[in-house]
Amino acid sequence: MAVTIDDIKKLKELTGIGLTDAKKALVEAEGNFEKALGELRKKGLTKAEKKGDRETREGLIESYVHSGRIGVVAEINCETDFVARLPEFKEFAHQITMQIAAMSPRYSTMEDIPAEVYQAKKSELLASEDLQKKPENMREQIIEGQLKKYFAEQVLSEQPFVLDDTKTVGQLIKEQIALRGENVRVSQFKRIELGVTE
Repeated sequence: MAVTIDDIKKLKELTGIGLTDAKKALVEAEGNFEKALGELRKKGLTKAEKKGDRETREGLIESYVHSGRIGVVAEINCETDFVARLPEFKEFAHQITMQIAAMSPRYSTMEDIPAEVYQAKKSELLASEDLQKKPENMREQIIEGQLKKYFAEQVLSEQPFVLDDTKTVGQLIKEQIALRGENVRVSQFKRIELGVTE
């Protein structure tokens, strides 16, 4: 397949890389656009994992109100003011607040679950009769799986993304990291629902 200038431009827009790199990726994929995009995404997500530890001091506060009944305010962070001002970053932040409004998570990541809450649920699962019937050497693995499943609904990064349930919010955030070349995170949020108090 021939490499076209339109494909090069399209690949550049979708991945945020330079024209030369986009052309190189298409040449390596023998003009196959989907293959080139797939390879670049894999590389980008690998880089995103490494960027996940970098400090995020910039960003924005985004809010969303649904039908006057549910309100969300969230702090979405990145590394630079330049990225924070991008319309695409603003759109991403808006999607995150819509997710919080729709799915009502309690924590941003698994690491944000208070230790006492996690331990209380773990103790409850350890005491279950079903677990006692399982081989002892498998119990810890079973418990970890049950804990992950239990908290998945309550943790923003583990939830299926409401606008595309083929990925989690955590994967969406990693895509943003790969696309922007900066660490991105949802550091805090508050969801208020009319007539509902915690």
